[in-house]
Order: sequence, then C-alpha cells, then structure tokens
Amino acid sequence: MVVSGLFSHGNSIAPLLISSYAKVGDLKSAHKLFDKSPLRRVDSWNAMIIAYSKNEFPVEVVNIYNQMVLEGVKPDSSTFTVVLKACTILQDLEKGEEIWDKVVECGYENDVFVGSSLLNLYAKCGKMDKAGAVFEKMQRRDVVCWTTMITGFVQNGKGREAVDLYRRMQREGMVGDGIVMLGLMQASANIADTKLGSSVHGYMIRRALPMDVNILTSLVDMYAKNGELGIATRVFRKMPFRNTVTWSALISGYAQNGFAVNALQLLIEMQLLGFTPDVASLVSALLACSDVGSLRLGRSIHGYAARKVIVDQVLNTGLIDMYAKCGLISCARAIYDRISSKDLICWNTIIACYGIHGHGKEALTLFQQMKDKIEPDHATFAALLSALSHSGLVEEGRHWFDVMVNEYKIKPSEKHYACSVDLLARAGEVEEAKDLVTSMETKPGLAVWVALLSGCHKHKKFSIGELAANRVLEFIPENTGTFVLVANFFAAAKMWDKAASVRKLMKMTGMTKVPGYSAVEVNRRLHAFLMDDTSHPQYEQIMGLLCNLENEMKAMGYVPKTDFVLQNLEEDVKVKMLGIHSERLAIAFGLLNTAPGTRLLITKNLRVCGDCHEVTKFISVIVKREIIVRDVKRFHHFKDGTCSCGDYW
Repeated sequence: MVVSGLFSHGNSIAPLLISSYAKVGDLKSAHKLFDKSPLRRVDSWNAMIIAYSKNEFPVEVVNIYNQMVLEGVKPDSSTFTVVLKACTILQDLEKGEEIWDKVVECGYENDVFVGSSLLNLYAKCGKMDKAGAVFEKMQRRDVVCWTTMITGFVQNGKGREAVDLYRRMQREGMVGDGIVMLGLMQASANIADTKLGSSVHGYMIRRALPMDVNILTSLVDMYAKNGELGIATRVFRKMPFRNTVTWSALISGYAQNGFAVNALQLLIEMQLLGFTPDVASLVSALLACSDVGSLRLGRSIHGYAARKVIVDQVLNTGLIDMYAKCGLISCARAIYDRISSKDLICWNTIIACYGIHGHGKEALTLFQQMKDKIEPDHATFAALLSALSHSGLVEEGRHWFDVMVNEYKIKPSEKHYACSVDLLARAGEVEEAKDLVTSMETKPGLAVWVALLSGCHKHKKFSIGELAANRVLEFIPENTGTFVLVANFFAAAKMWDKAASVRKLMKMTGMTKVPGYSAVEVNRRLHAFLMDDTSHPQYEQIMGLLCNLENEMKAMGYVPKTDFVLQNLEEDVKVKMLGIHSERLAIAFGLLNTAPGTRLLITKNLRVCGDCHEVTKFISVIVKREIIVRDVKRFHHFKDGTCSCGDYW
C-alpha cells in the first residue's frame, strides 16, 4: 500500500490499518502508523482510542482524547463512549464530568450510548443521585441504560431502589436480560427478600433464559444469604459446572447461617475435587472455625494460606477474628502487629476482639492509636462502646459517646444506644440507662429494651425491668432467647403468672427454648453436650469426675447458687439441675481426655450462669489448668481460681 501510493491518498485506509495492528496486539506499530498519517480525521483518532481501550490501557485512552481536543478535532459519539468508559475504569469522576461538558458542547447529550457510559461512570463512583438525574433527563433509554441503573443501585447497597426501578422498567414495556436478572438476584440477597429471588429464578426458567455459571452462582449466593440453604445446595449440586466462586458462595452461606461444620466439610470437598480455595472461601471457613471454636482447623487454614502465599488484608483480618474467637487473643494481636498497612476494618476487628475478651482498657488504647492515623466510623464506636461495657468502664463510655456525637458528628444508631444502655444498666446505673432510652430521637428498638431489661434482671431492678419487659413483648421477638430473658426476669421477680404467660405465648407462636449446649475440641474433634446429656458413652465417667470435683469444691467453701435456677422448685432439685449444666459436662469430658495441664476451650451457645462461673473458678484451682469459656456474649479466662472478667459480665 505504501509502495503503490494508496496509503498517502486513502484517508479511510489508516483507521483500518490501525485497527488491524491493534487486533494483533501490536500497539507500537498502530501508534507509529497513527503518527505518520497525513490527515488524521475523527475515525483515525477513534481507531487509536479504541485500540488502547480494547488492550486495557485507560490512561492512554484519556491521553489520546486530550491530544485530539487540543488539535481541534471534534469528537463523536464513539469517542465519548470509549473515553467515559476509561474514566470509569480509572474512577476519575472529575475528568468524566469534564468530558460530559464537552459532550453537551458537541450536541451528543441525547445519544443513548454516551448516556449509558455516563450512567456507568456515576454508578461505579457511587454517585447514584447524579446517575438518577441523568437517567431521568434521557430522551431515549435502551435496555443497557436500565441495566446500568439497576446494577448500579445493587452495587451501591440500594437493593430496594433496584427492585423499584425494575418494576418501573416492566411498566414501560422493557424486557430485562440476564444481566438485569443477575442484578435482581443480588438485590434480593442484599435486602433478604427470598420471595423476590425465587420469582426471578422462576422467571428465568419460564423464559428459558440462559443460566451460565455466573447466574447460577448468584442463585446459590442469594438462597444461601437468605437462609434457604436446602435450595442453595440443590441448585449447587445440579450445576453442570462450578468455579471457585460457586464453592465460596455456599461455604459462606453455611458459615454465616451458623452451620460451621457443613461449611468446613464443603471446604474439604472442594479441595478433594481439585478446586483451589480463594480468599473468600478461606475467610468463610475461618468464620466457621470462629463460630465453633475450632482452633485446630483454624490453624490448618492459616498454614494453608501461608504456604500458598495468599495472606492479604482481608484474610489477615479473618485470622485476627478466628484466633480471638478461639481464645488466643495474643495470637490475634501478633497477626495484627505484623500488618504494615491497617485499614478501618482491621482496626475495628481488633478493638472488638479485645472487647469480647473483657480487655476494655486495651481496646481503648488501640482506639486512641487509631484515631491519630485513620478516622473512626460508626462501627468503630460501636466496637469501642461494647468493649467498655464488658469491662465496666462507665465514665469512659459516657465520655466517648459524647465525643462521637459532638466531635465526630456521628449520629448514634440503634447499635450505639444499645451498647451505651448495656454499659450503664450492666453497671447498675439502671435509672440513667432508662433516661438515655427516653432521650432517643427515634423510637427505641428491641435491642435497646433488651439491654435495659438485662441490666434490670442482673441488679434486680424490678419496677424499671417490668417496663422494659413489657416493651420487649410489644415487638413479638423472633429470637427465642429474648422470650426466655423476659420469662426469666418475671420468674426472678416472683411474678410467676407473667412468667407462665410468656412461656404460653412461646408455645402459641410455635417457639421452643433453644437448648443450651457446650462444645469442646478434643483429639481433633468437636464434642457437644446438652444439659443432662446421658447419651454420651463416657457419661458415667463424666458424672463420677464431677461428683469428685464437687466434693473437693465444697471442702474449699463452695455453696451452690440456686437462685440461678429460675423455676419454682424444691432446693435439692435446683442443686441437682445446676450439677448437670452443659458446660460442666464439657469441662469434665475435656479433663478426662486431655493431658494434664492442657488448656481447655469451652464454647457455649447461651450465657454462662453465675453458679457455673463460680464452679469453673474452683475447678481451675483443683486441676491446675486454664479453662476458657466462650459464651454468647464474651470470653471468660479461668486460671488459679480467678476469671478475667473480674466477676463482671
């Protein structure tokens, strides 16, 4: 073409040659050809811009555009569409808006392709209000515009708005494609709307829309996040092809819904079938280890990640949480100290971990270090207030609640009020806690009233407690534990009729009391015990050991605290009931099956009762061991007859 002279005379040839070089990845030749073109019209510029875009060089795309404008060449629809896409990749909102001004100047503001690119830029930069304003002004909207808006709402955590926009899309006669369905599934997962997710699933089946691995994975994720693990597993098992993300979605679903053992079994199955776990699946598995207190498996996952060199910020944060939840706060701190660049979530996690171990002063020290390096958010203050509550640091709690509101201008949420009410009520400042509740600008929620009721129950403040109990019942709680707290409060106040009516209400609504269980890891296995669990093969040995321990404890001055049995029974029956609590069975089993001096970690799904707390202190002296009990609220480290909580919990 050069020899024949066609190149120097054919203005339409240069763009085609540039595109050809770009398609085979020779951008150097493409750009050299572009530079030597005798007359560069808009199609030549677009060919070069598109070449860099397709080869994923967004900075060069913007640079070529800037050069084009400087040379006085008027961009067209294709130019603006591609350059706005580059700004989206670069998250350069300022440059994108500058380009949009040029779009308007050149008369392309009503071009649907350019408009879609601008919508995508705003959505990816989290500016859904600006995206909405552009969307409403568009004279014509295609499926891509609607899809961009719907997925934008989903990605920015606005699931309800995404659903509303889809319904409007239907009313305007537009038919959604697979990408819209994918967005709706993610929205239903975010807003916990199983009915919507099932409807989307059914719609895709009826319309015979293709369901690739990404869509099926989103279905698994949606059902799992909404607690429909049976359906999630059926979809998963029927998939003709799965990838690592699919496995991670189901593992995460089991872990987040409390089925830790299933999550860990899936992780093992995943590897047996040749899949390599990614960070998401390992973090979910760590969450499962945290849930059941399986330190052995948690360490195995840590070792696997370290060998594969995939320990990033997210995984490190998961490891901090796992070690802390498995009783090793020192290991959690060691990992935290090794992280060179700590993000907000990392700081919040370590503060919360110290809180559940009852180390409120250490949590406060960390917070003070943090605020000099990164600005705390609402979650930071929730973790801090909770930590101060567990340690009884009332003055500090009052101070930092005020600082949060007045200096950081963070509006207290339900969580902050619940933590502060818990802080005051737990310390016996029940009247002040009640005043804080009545000062709330919004109507107090269930968590706030439960915190107040719990403090009243502990300190036997029956008049305010009765008010709180009645408010709790107005919410008709879904959690059986809340009903049990109300019933126990009325029983402690000797309001037997009211206690009976609450238990009757539980039966009428189909609720049953969640049985208390305790688990202990022995010989690479988790062993769980219910109260008075006679089914265990070592039951006789367990009861024999507990009997011997009780005799030694009584010789040391132990007296059973029968007031923790909140039932109208004879005293000797109450004593017998205390002796078969699940944590005692788990401790005895652990003592029988581990070497002397071995530390025990007991995980309990309810709060430890006051009598078992006292008993465990005595046992730690007799057997000369450290016994860690993790209940539903916090950790108790028993050693040499004392507990890390200082008998304050």
